[in-house]
Amino acid sequence: MFLGSFKYSIDSKGRVSIPARMRKFVNQEANDTFVLTRGTAQCIIVYPMDHWKELVASKLNKLNAFDPQDSKFLRMFLQEAFEDKFDTQSRLTIPKNLIEFAGIRKDVLIIGVNQFIEIWNPETYEVYLKENEQPYHEIAKEVMKN
Repeated sequence: MFLGSFKYSIDSKGRVSIPARMRKFVNQEANDTFVLTRGTAQCIIVYPMDHWKELVASKLNKLNAFDPQDSKFLRMFLQEAFEDKFDTQSRLTIPKNLIEFAGIRKDVLIIGVNQFIEIWNPETYEVYLKENEQPYHEIAKEVMKN
């Protein structure tokens, strides 16, 4: 399970280190390999390969390619997807198109979101929080009611 938030920098080649506190949660089955793609908000989602395969099997493979909405989602979600592997310094290289999508310049906010990691421009994340302002206790009540 990925959790916590960390501020890091991205280098000129688009590489970002994944925090050690998150790396310890990467299963051996992932083989230090990840899939990066666009988030539903203006961020990058990073899935370890084992969780990516689980997502593909449990959700994506069940979508109907003949349904226009399903097809549109698959295209939008997968056209930006990129597979990468940790380098020797536990960094991932983020493709330019995803950097541009997330509006990342130099600093990044890395957030653990259970089975995946989000990478944000810290300023964009602050705007996102303000635009989606709802007290935490209300969100918790709604989400955790079952």
